Amino acid sequence: MAYRELLTRPVLTWSAVALAARLPVAMAPLALVFLVRERPGGYTLGAVLAAAYVIGEIVAAPVLGIRLNAERARPHLAIGLVVGAVGFAGLGLAADAHPVVLGLLAFLAGAGPAASPGALRALLTSLVPEKAVTQALSIESVQTFVIWALAPALVSGLALGVDPAVPLLLQGGLMAASVAGLWALPPGWRAENQEQGGEPMRRVLLRAWPVYVMGAGSLTLLALAELILPALLEQREIGIGWAGPLLAGFSIGSAVGAFVYGLRSGWPGRLPVQSLVLILGVAAGVALMAVLPSAGTIAVALTLAGILQAPAMLTRNLALRQILPPSALAAGYSVMYAAVGAGYAASGSLAGGLLAVVAPSTAILFGVGLTLLLTAIGAVGERRIESAGQPAAQPTAPARKVRR
Repeated sequence: MAYRELLTRPVLTWSAVALAARLPVAMAPLALVFLVRERPGGYTLGAVLAAAYVIGEIVAAPVLGIRLNAERARPHLAIGLVVGAVGFAGLGLAADAHPVVLGLLAFLAGAGPAASPGALRALLTSLVPEKAVTQALSIESVQTFVIWALAPALVSGLALGVDPAVPLLLQGGLMAASVAGLWALPPGWRAENQEQGGEPMRRVLLRAWPVYVMGAGSLTLLALAELILPALLEQREIGIGWAGPLLAGFSIGSAVGAFVYGLRSGWPGRLPVQSLVLILGVAAGVALMAVLPSAGTIAVALTLAGILQAPAMLTRNLALRQILPPSALAAGYSVMYAAVGAGYAASGSLAGGLLAVVAPSTAILFGVGLTLLLTAIGAVGERRIESAGQPAAQPTAPARKVRR
């Protein structure tokens, strides 16, 4: 299945809606920092607001995802995105409000649309043939990393060149536009086995816990790369201005890796093995970043890590399709979203605490150790599930025929 065969009207429409819904999410943490940075203790307040936003995402994603009706997803998505738009617009309009008010608005902006990433992913895979799912998820990943590469520059330019409230107002407008775009897409997706054979949804989702753990382990590496890199550059006596280009290289590498992974419908090895190898490769790249002496060598290590990072996450999403029934996929993607957010937050907290007592390079190596621990737990869990002979909901028989 060539990428050009995905250039259909429904997929292009989905891409526009996803861009409008996800760009505000990528802009949010930095936009919150810029919003309050000129207040006394502004950077600390900005970090607290960003934390409130992320907590809103982590808490709400699994709760809302479980309640999502696959075949009538549009109203659920619309309400969540409207709540997010109101939260962002409120932050922009009430920039001078009390910190508690800003914190509540930030939590609301994160919680409202928290189920939309998983639901949009499930909707995308329903718009393409089964044999094109890998390519569709690859294109989604490419779009995501491009968005995350562009968002910091967009926020910085608007906040410094116009007004700190403008990025938040733009985020609210984009999210509201995504609500209108939902009516150009199907109202939901067909979900066979809606009742999961009578098994409660929570038990069905718990079945995939090793996938969530390995996904969280993968995102801890991204947190290390983003949060400790400036301190590492200072330790190496490299200009801190290199942080932006180096992280851009990581994002560009990830977009390239996602595209390359989608060039084939199947790669050698089972998905759990692919995930394990890819995550170990990313861990090796981040560990090299901690010990290499120059900006050029760090750039090479980060770019190579980025190339492997996107396929690592893609294999986790494909693994969910094997374990969960169609009716639980959107909820499973939402739980994954919460898990990787929790992994990012945990790694960031660990890194922040370690930087107070050890050198940045040592803090990175500790973080890599945390990733390896989570990866080992997830790999053992997946192995036990396979040994127990648990049946997978995907791929279906027709899908296997296509892959042969």
